[in-house]
Amino acid sequence: MDKDRWGLNKSQRMQLKAFVCLLGILLLAVLAAAKVILLILHKGEVEEPPVPTPEPHIPVVQLFANVWIMEVDEEGLLLFRDGEQERYPWGAVTGEDGQEQPYRADNTVREQVADVELTDGEVTAVAAKTDKINGKILRAEEGAVELEGYGWLPLAADYKGYRLFDRLEMCTVNDLYFGYDFTDFCIDEGEICGVLMAKEEAMEYIRVLVKAPDYSGLLHDSPVVTCDVDYTVIYGRHDGQKQEKHAAGEELTFGYDSPYFEAERVSIVPEALTGRVKISNGSRAQGIPSYRGQMELLRTEEGIAVINEVLLEEYLYSVVPSEMPDSYPAEALKAQAICARTYAYGRMEHAGYPQYGAHVDDSTSYQVYNNIQERETTTTAVKETYGQLLYTEAGSLAGTFYYSTSCGMGTDANIWKTEEAPTLTYLGAKPLSRTAFAGGPGENAPEGTEGQGDSAGAAEEEPGERLRQEEAFGAFISAVNPDDFEAGEGWYRWSYRSESLNKEHMLENLQRRYAANSRLVLTWRDGDYVSETITELNDISDIYIEKRGVGGVADELVIEAGDQKIKVISEHNIRYVLNDGTSKILRQDGSQVASPNLLPSGFFVISVQGEEGKVEGYTLTGGGFGHGVGMSQNGAKQMAAEGYGAGEILLYFYENCVIKNIYE
Repeated sequence: MDKDRWGLNKSQRMQLKAFVCLLGILLLAVLAAAKVILLILHKGEVEEPPVPTPEPHIPVVQLFANVWIMEVDEEGLLLFRDGEQERYPWGAVTGEDGQEQPYRADNTVREQVADVELTDGEVTAVAAKTDKINGKILRAEEGAVELEGYGWLPLAADYKGYRLFDRLEMCTVNDLYFGYDFTDFCIDEGEICGVLMAKEEAMEYIRVLVKAPDYSGLLHDSPVVTCDVDYTVIYGRHDGQKQEKHAAGEELTFGYDSPYFEAERVSIVPEALTGRVKISNGSRAQGIPSYRGQMELLRTEEGIAVINEVLLEEYLYSVVPSEMPDSYPAEALKAQAICARTYAYGRMEHAGYPQYGAHVDDSTSYQVYNNIQERETTTTAVKETYGQLLYTEAGSLAGTFYYSTSCGMGTDANIWKTEEAPTLTYLGAKPLSRTAFAGGPGENAPEGTEGQGDSAGAAEEEPGERLRQEEAFGAFISAVNPDDFEAGEGWYRWSYRSESLNKEHMLENLQRRYAANSRLVLTWRDGDYVSETITELNDISDIYIEKRGVGGVADELVIEAGDQKIKVISEHNIRYVLNDGTSKILRQDGSQVASPNLLPSGFFVISVQGEEGKVEGYTLTGGGFGHGVGMSQNGAKQMAAEGYGAGEILLYFYENCVIKNIYE
C-alpha cells in the first residue's frame, strides 16, 4: 500500500483533507458570524440617537397695563381687565443671590390701577399707580381732559377707565359726569393712566350749550352779556384767577380778542341766586331770553361757546312750555315734566358735547330750552314732580320718547333701525283708545279684523301686529274710531296729494337719504337689493309700501322706475322721500298746513295716479303727527282731561317702568 512519510495511506490522507476542509469551513463560519455580530453592534452604536442637550427655557413674559386689582390673597391676584375678571397665581423671581424665591405683592395694591407683569402665566411684578387727583370735570377732547384747578391733562395712549360704584365695569372719558368731581384720575409721568368713576350722587345742575342767534350754529361770534342783578366776571388761568364786579344792566362784549380771555374760559356769576343772565344779541321766539344760573364763555378756534350751568329743575321751567302747550291739563304737563327730566338726566350721565363740557344744547336736537317764556302752569308741573325720573324694570333710565299725535295706534323703537332698538321692550305699539287704556280685553281690535278666526283672536291681543297687513291697515286708517282719545284732533287724520310727480326732486331726496345712511336706501341688482349710489331715476312706474312695522307704520317703500327698483327703509326716510316740497297737508278739520321737508307721520296708505306704466302723481291717506314711539302728547292731554293721573299715563305708554325720585 502506498504510504506517505507520516505513514498515512491514500484513504487516510483523503479523510484528513476532508476534516481539515470542514474545520476551515467551520472557522470561516465562526469568523463570519463574529463579523456580523460586530457589524450589528457597531451599526447600533452609530444609529442610536445622541442624548439631546437640554434647550434653555425662554420664559413668556406679558405686561398688563393699567388693570384694576380687585383682590390680593395667598394664592395670587384677582384682576379686572377689559371687562373680565381674571385670576393669576404668584410666581417666582431671581433674588440678589441668584436663587429663585417666591414673589408676592402686599395688600396695598388692592383696589388700585397697576401694571402687572406675568411670567409663564404667574405674577412676577406689580407696579401700582397711586398718584391720584380729583377735581370738577370741565370738558374733554380727544386725548385730554380739563379739570378745574389743574387745567388740561393728557390721556395716556393705554389709559383705562373703571366704573367702581353700583357695578364694576369699563368706562371711557365719554362717560364722565361733566360739571362734577365724582371721578379720580391716576397720574403717571404727567399723563392720565386711569379713570376711576368712584361715586354716583344725585346731580342737580345741567350744562346747556346755548346756540347762536336763531339757532344758526353751535358757537357765537361776539356775545354781549349782561345781568339783571350785580354780577362777577371770573377770568384768567386756573392758578391765578381774577374777579371783576359789574353793576346790574352793564353790558360786556366778549369778542374773540377780548382781554378777558387771558385763558380760554370766562364765567359770569350773578350776585343773587334768582338773578338772570342775558345774551343781549341773542334771538329766540320769545325775543331776548334771560337765563337762570351762571354762564360760561369758552373760546375755541371756531368761535365762542356759551354754556349755561343751571339747576336741572329750573332748566325744566323753560323746557316744558317749549315742548308742550301750557294750556294742557295739569296731569299731562306733569307727565311731560317727568319725561323731560328723565331725558335730561340721561344726557347728564352721557354728555352730548364733551368738547365743551355741555350735556345738551337748547335746540330740537335735544330739548327746546328757553325758546318760550316760563309759564306758571308748567313751572307748577315741574315743582309737583320734583326729582321724579322714569326707570325701566331693569333699573336703568327709560328712553322717554314722545311725539305729538297718534292715529289711534303707536309703534315701537324698531322704526329707527338701531342695534339698541330691539332691547327697548318697554316701548310697545300702544292703541290709544279709551277701551284699551281701561284694560278691556280685545275690544280695541282694529276695524277689519273681525270674523278672522284665529287671526282675529291674535289681533285682539296684539292689534298692532294685525296692522302690519296692508288690507287691515287700509281699513283702519281710512276710518275714524270715536273710541280713540285723539279722534277729535286735527292731526288724527290727514291727506296729502302730490298732483304732479317731480322726478328730479324725488331723486335728490333719495340721494340725500342715501348719503345720510347708505344701508337704508337700496337698489335691486342681479336678484338682490344692494347699497349703491343712485345717479339717475327713470320714469316711475309704481310706488308702494312693501312692508309695514308693528302698528301699521310704513317700514319699507319700493319705487319702480323702468328697469330700476329702489327700496327705501325706515319711516323717517319714507316720510322724507315722498315729500315733494310744495304740496300741503290737509288735516281732518279742513285746515291746510305747509310741510316742506317731512310728511307728518309714517302711518299712511298710498295710491298712485297716472297712465298705465307711468306714475304722474300720488295720494296719501294718513294719520298722526310724529314718529309714534312712546307717549303721544295729545293722547296724554285727553287722558288727563278725562281724569287720569300723570303716573297712570306714563306707565301706560312706558310698559313695566317705575317712577322714582332721584333726590330721595
